[in-house]
Order: sequence, then structure tokens, then C-alpha cells
Amino acid sequence: MNAPSSPLHRSEARPDRVDELEVQYSPLRIFGWAALVGAGAGLVGAVFRILLRGFAERRAAALGTAESHTSLSLALWIGATALMTTAALFLVRRFAPEAGGSGVQEIEGALEGVRPLRWQRVLPVKFLSGLLALGGGMVLGREGPTIQMGGNLGKMIADRRRLPLPVERMLVAAGAGAGLAAAFNAPLAGVLFVLEEMRPQFKYTFTSVQAVVIACVMADIAVRLLTGQGPAISILTFSAPPLASLWLFPIFGAVFGLLGLAFARVLVWTLDRFASLTGWADRAAGPIVGGTIGFLAWLYPAAVGGGDDLIPSVLALPMAASSLLLLFAARFGTGAVSYGCGAPGGIFAPMLALGTLFGMAYGHSVHALFPQLIGDPGVFAVAGMGALFTATVRAPITGVALAIEITANYEQILPLLLTCAAATIVAERLGGQPIYSLLLKRTLERAKAP
Repeated sequence: MNAPSSPLHRSEARPDRVDELEVQYSPLRIFGWAALVGAGAGLVGAVFRILLRGFAERRAAALGTAESHTSLSLALWIGATALMTTAALFLVRRFAPEAGGSGVQEIEGALEGVRPLRWQRVLPVKFLSGLLALGGGMVLGREGPTIQMGGNLGKMIADRRRLPLPVERMLVAAGAGAGLAAAFNAPLAGVLFVLEEMRPQFKYTFTSVQAVVIACVMADIAVRLLTGQGPAISILTFSAPPLASLWLFPIFGAVFGLLGLAFARVLVWTLDRFASLTGWADRAAGPIVGGTIGFLAWLYPAAVGGGDDLIPSVLALPMAASSLLLLFAARFGTGAVSYGCGAPGGIFAPMLALGTLFGMAYGHSVHALFPQLIGDPGVFAVAGMGALFTATVRAPITGVALAIEITANYEQILPLLLTCAAATIVAERLGGQPIYSLLLKRTLERAKAP
């Protein structure tokens, strides 16, 4: 849909037709701006990751762990997380409400012309509040902040250079893709995320696609220069499963189609429940959620956090299928509450962790039934990473690329494709909508409400 002609979206002097754009702006100039946006998104994403890691390590060292078995340690964990969560929610509600949650729906709304991008507010608020929420142990991912900040960096460059609306939207989309690339060292997934997930909003031209590619490459280079080479999550690499076992993966994917539909509905339901709170209940929600997350971080750390550290441990340490499913259920609930309360953070990383847990449980069961077909249940963990993402976001190619890039398990392409295709088909046939379409629709409805 075309954007309305209003000062909110562009100056009256700016051309908004692609043919006028081609006359006034050469592709090389646009590519230069895209490279600048990508490098900026990579720099911001790398600094965000470095600070988040250091913040979490220092916090754990200062507060102690559950092994200390002291009431003081428990009180410090609960109090610190409650304070950090409350501070993060205050920053969002007071200065930039659109910075809550992942922010991906805000980028998609901006590309449609139905949501403004107020980068002056969003960039500092998303950065600071994201550090507080994720550093406190909320079950959220760093990719939400980096995607939204990347898109807003594109808007900032467009505003500073007074670029026309088509170029502005190219840079916003390029910045969003670069933000995903920066979060996971996954430039291909960043490109595909824009082309596949944002396909209703993204305007396909040679120039726009290349601008996204350039931005994602520059973001990945910047991140690797500051954080090092290698995949974002270091796990074992698995051999390709036998061809005779491939029929197990579509069945696995069909189960994830159901789980993805449930995850999306629970997420929206939780958002609505928190939004309906008023008075003291609304003010107490942040401290209560933060305190609960702090208690779980002290008692059972695997149940909280984004999941980056959980995934390697699940694949390396022997766990019974029942324990994996119990942890899956716990993180399913804590993830919904963390996002539903309005804290800034994404859902990609938590979904990757959930997919890993359920995949390992499924893999153990299949290995017990068909030991001659499946030598290592970890192949289903890798497939599960992409499957829940695919069923929820409805972007199967992006899910495949993301799982491969963050784990370097390139021999799992065929199982991933079978799993993600089945997950997408089942979720679609059951009438589910992509999560970000639901979130954008909800945002627009709430904006119209008195």
C-alpha cells in the first residue's frame, strides 16, 4: 500500500515515484548510503552485544549464584532484576512506546507508510532499555533491538540527507536486514528476512535488493571486526542424516506448525492481558515480572535469558526427553510473559532455544525407536531452530538460512528445508497469520482507539 502524502512521512518537495528517483539518484549513490547504514547497524549491534555480554557477566559475578544458598543472594537477584525491568519499561513508556517488544512490526508499518519512525527517540531508548531488559535475564533476544535500531538508522540517514521516500524506504529495509545480520553474524538471513518476511511492504527493484545485500554485508564485516569470526552459536556440526530417515523431518515440522500457531496466539493473548491492566496492577506488573525472572535466574538459570548459552549446553550435556520438555514449557511461559509485559527485546533467539529443546526431545524419542536411522538426535535440534521460527514468522527460507549460519551446520540444509516447509504448510492451513502481521494489526488498532 502506498504511503499517504503527509509531512509525517516525507517533505512535499521529495519525489515519491521510482521513475523520478532513477533520474535524480544513481544506484551508486544509493549503494553508498546503504553501506553507511549497514556499517552503522553493525557497529551499534556489535557494541550492544559486547556490552550485553559484559553486563551479564559482571552482574552474575556481583550477585552470586544459587550455589551460595543464601537468602541475601536470592534477594539481590530478585531486586536487581525487578529494578532493571522496571527501569526498562519506564524508559519505553515515558519516551518511546514504539520501542517496546521487538520493533519489527514498527519497521514493517513504516515501510507501508502507516507508522512513523522517530529515530531521535527510538535509538537511545531502544539501546538503553534493551540492555536493561536483556541484561536482567528477560527471555528476549538481542535481534529485536538491532533490527529496529538498524531500520531507524536508515531513516536517520534519509532525514539528514533529505532523501526521497523511495530511497528512505530502501535504507530503512536495508538497515533492518543489517540489524538481523549484526545480531547473529548471519548476512544471508538478514537479506532473506527483508525479501521474504517484509515482502508485502518491500518494493522489489534491482537497486533496492542490492542495497539490502550491501547493508547486510557491511554490518557483518563490522561485527566480525569487533567480536571475531565464527558462528554466533558454537555447537557440534552433524553429518547429513541418511536418506532413509528424511521422512521423519516433515512429521517433525508438522508438529512445529501447531506449536508455532500456539506460540503466536499465546504471545498476542499475553500482550492483551498486560495491556488491560490499570492502576496499581499496571504499575506493579514490571517489578513482579522482573522479580519472578530474577528468582528463576537464581534458582534455575536455564529457564531465563535469551538462550544463546542454553543451546550449546543442551546439545553437549545429556538430558532426558522429559527434562527437555519441562524446560521447553518453562521457557515457553517465561518468554510469553517477558514479551507480553512490553519489555524491549526480540523473539527470534527465544524461539531458536525453544526449537532446540523440543528438537532434542523429539530426537531422543526417534533415536530410541529407530536407532539405525538417526545416529545423533542433535540433527533434530538444528532442524527445530528453523522450524519454530518458520511456523511463527512464516518465513521458511529465512529460517533455514538463520539456523545454518548461526550454527555452521551446512549439511543440514535438506532436513531443514523439509522441516520448515511442513511447519509452514501446517501453520498456514490451520489459519494462522504471521506473528508480525498480527502485531502490526494490533498496534494500528490500539493507535486508533481513544
